[in-house]
Amino acid sequence: MKVVIGSDHGGYKMKEYVKALIADMGHEVEDVGTFSEESVDYPEYAFKVAKAVVDGRADRGVLLCGTGIGMSIVANRFPGIRAALCHDVYTAKMSRRHNDANVLVLGGRVLSEDVAKDIVAVWFVEEFEGGRHERRLNKIKEIESFILERRDP
Repeated sequence: MKVVIGSDHGGYKMKEYVKALIADMGHEVEDVGTFSEESVDYPEYAFKVAKAVVDGRADRGVLLCGTGIGMSIVANRFPGIRAALCHDVYTAKMSRRHNDANVLVLGGRVLSEDVAKDIVAVWFVEEFEGGRHERRLNKIKEIESFILERRDP
C-alpha cells in the first residue's frame, strides 16, 4: 500500500516515529513534510496529503499535528476524504470498519508512542465492513455532490 504522511511542527516528532512503523509494516511511505520542529502552517500539509489520496497517488494518508483537530478540519474539506482523528484502538478500528476512513489523523502532543503504535497497527489492517455502512458512505457522497454542485457558478 502507498501511504502519504504529513505533519506540522506539533506533530513532527510523532510523524517520524509513525513513518517508521508504517514502513516496517511493509508499506511504501511518502513524507510530504514538515521536516523539522520549526513553526509551519498545518493547512499546507493537510492539503498535500488529502490531495494525494483524492488524486489516487496514495492509497491512504496519515496526518499529525499537536492535537489532530486542525488537520482533520482541513482534510475533511476534500470530497472523497474520510479523515478520522483517532485517540485509541477502538476509534481506529471503527474508523476503518464503519467509515472506511482513508486518512488517519493523530495528535502528536496528546498521544504516547505506545498508543500511536497500537492505533497504527490496527488502522492499517482493519477492513471496511460494507453493508449498512456502505449506505451511509453513499449518503456522504450525495452530500459532497450537493455541495460541489452549489459551488459551480
